[in-house]
Amino acid sequence: MDISEALQVKDYTVSSEIFSICQCNNCTVRFTQNIPSKENIDKYYRSAGYISHSDTKKGFVNRMYHFVRNYTLQAKRKLVQKESGLQKGNLLDIGAGTGAFAAVMQRNGWDITGLEPDETARKNALQNYELHLATPESLFRLPVNNFDAITLWHVLEHVHELHRYLDVFNKILKSSGKIFIAVPNYTSYDAVVYKIFWAAYDVPRHLYHFSPQSMQQLVQQHDFEIVKHTPMWFDSFYVAMLSEKYKTGKNNLLKALWNGLLSNMKALNGNKKCSSIIYILKKKQERLQ
Repeated sequence: MDISEALQVKDYTVSSEIFSICQCNNCTVRFTQNIPSKENIDKYYRSAGYISHSDTKKGFVNRMYHFVRNYTLQAKRKLVQKESGLQKGNLLDIGAGTGAFAAVMQRNGWDITGLEPDETARKNALQNYELHLATPESLFRLPVNNFDAITLWHVLEHVHELHRYLDVFNKILKSSGKIFIAVPNYTSYDAVVYKIFWAAYDVPRHLYHFSPQSMQQLVQQHDFEIVKHTPMWFDSFYVAMLSEKYKTGKNNLLKALWNGLLSNMKALNGNKKCSSIIYILKKKQERLQ
């Protein structure tokens, strides 16, 4: 394999440690070096500002996140319903966080299985939505051909057992089912602008850093094909606001909004340039025959 170091990035959320990010020059996937083990990485999530677990509204950027979240949750629901062809069905939400998306789908008649590694997030899901989320180990005990949809909203980049997860997805997804994987795109304009300060590198919590090319090769290895790339337009603004703070130590709203807008404009002619992309997968037809 042709591997080289791409850049070194600081953990701005918890530890202030520096982590090297390397790149496979053949498939273009990037990966964080010297990552904590699955058993020891939890301490890097212990931050009151880590919104996926705490649901915090503290700070300007997190308040902005909550401002648009209701819209994005409904947009995700509509996307799952449209692409699955179902108004109701059986859904597996991996990395469910505090349960906001799972709760929306449940209220709309879907049968929900939610998995979440963080104990605080699971408690928040139970308290806020009366959702009982299971731990990720439950994934390997789920029945085959059971789910109409599997969702991972900014989760795959956190997964230690990347290939094992994808193999399991092929077993538990129905033949007509769809998988929805949202991940940051390091080839986006905002990533190029902010470089080592790009917030979506989020080391060491993000173990992998995907380009559209690397995602294409990854899913093909596990007998999936990408049927659609859907942009996440709001992500460029959210990431730019965090990146500006990392770079300058200030909440430079106008500069962040401008860079987020430019990033989206660059992606208008091709969704593969968006700051974050939702990859919609289905099983390869030859595997089904």
